[in-house]
Amino acid sequence: MAKDSSFDVVSTVDMQEVDNAVQQTARELTQRYDLKGSGSSIELAKADATITVCAPAEFVANQVIDILNGRLVKRQVDLKSVRWDKPVAASGDSVRVIGHVVQGIDKECAKKISKDIRDLKLKVKAQIDDDKLRVTSPSRDALQQVISHLRSQDYGIPLQFNNYR
Repeated sequence: MAKDSSFDVVSTVDMQEVDNAVQQTARELTQRYDLKGSGSSIELAKADATITVCAPAEFVANQVIDILNGRLVKRQVDLKSVRWDKPVAASGDSVRVIGHVVQGIDKECAKKISKDIRDLKLKVKAQIDDDKLRVTSPSRDALQQVISHLRSQDYGIPLQFNNYR
């Protein structure tokens, strides 16, 4: 009997690349003529994976977020991996926007992905392990079909496929 092949569906973000993008954005805030001296700032809290943007107005906060998004794209970080909260009024007539860097697949999304895999009617098994999904099958062709199907879907988070064996 042949051994089953498998792969893992994960959603990970390289936090070092996010940190580099935040540092580049902070440097640009001090150099751009329209944002220089505006009181805008951006910080990354690696412990809880949040990005905090402080600005004097919501419009300026959106400009800072746009700059950060450009830096993230250049560093091959998917923009779906950052979820932004609504702008909140902060002290001194300023605005604070918090972005959460999403790591891992939550249970609801994992269940939805697993259901989509079952609906393909292929001979594959999907098993949820904490923040990842393991897909096994005796046929490598079936696994390739599952990967191509999952790439065509949008689950609101970036998906990577690793440990293909």
